[in-house]
Amino acid sequence: MKIFSLLLILLSSFIFSNMSFADSTAITSSPVKKEQKQIAQVNINTATAEELSKVLTGIGANKAQKIIEYREKFGPFVSVEQLKEVSGIGQATLDKNAGKIIL
Repeated sequence: MKIFSLLLILLSSFIFSNMSFADSTAITSSPVKKEQKQIAQVNINTATAEELSKVLTGIGANKAQKIIEYREKFGPFVSVEQLKEVSGIGQATLDKNAGKIIL
């Protein structure tokens, strides 16, 4: 009986350790997971309205067009914070897009 219990414990340990290994390799080696971790970025001084609305959360066609009109009127953005001067864009929008906006 002791030998049976010992074998059962060893077998269980082996199965669970292999399951954990298999799960961790599936997560780290999956190309889909790696793509999801990458953050798409957009240059607000050169992007088209389509690019802006595609990459930025909370920015649709209308707000994207307002960004382009602002930079055409006032020149290139010198900071990400300057986007708050565009009508309809506030701190919440900047927070949602942290890391996505470049100059």
